[in-house]
Amino acid sequence: MDTNRQTSIILFDGVCNLCNNSVNFIISRDPHKHFKFAALQSLAGQRLLQENDLHPRQLETFILIEEGQVYSRSSAALQVAKRLNKPWPLLYVCKLMPVPIRDRIYNLVAKHRYRLFGKRETCMVPTSDVKERFIS
Repeated sequence: MDTNRQTSIILFDGVCNLCNNSVNFIISRDPHKHFKFAALQSLAGQRLLQENDLHPRQLETFILIEEGQVYSRSSAALQVAKRLNKPWPLLYVCKLMPVPIRDRIYNLVAKHRYRLFGKRETCMVPTSDVKERFIS
């Protein structure tokens, strides 16, 4: 089954506290359950990376696979914001900023995310109320 053409899938660093908090943030602002999730370190995440010709060790970025398109870094974050409850779609105006500038800011946070926000020893385990949102 070609899952990435049927739904929007977010691949995230499963051991990063910032990334896990971002997933929880998205879940609580996505009442239509538009997004599904997979940790980059999971078998499903690795399979999706491979299916989309992405490097399997690409763990320092946030990836959105939507309608056969792959978005990463700030572009992925803005595509997600566009689909969340108000007021978050307003952030999509940042799309007008040149990608190199947006991604420079994104990369700076990504580079220091473990030091700033911490790291888990293992990937998050979804609770039963959101488990269906995660790809296994």
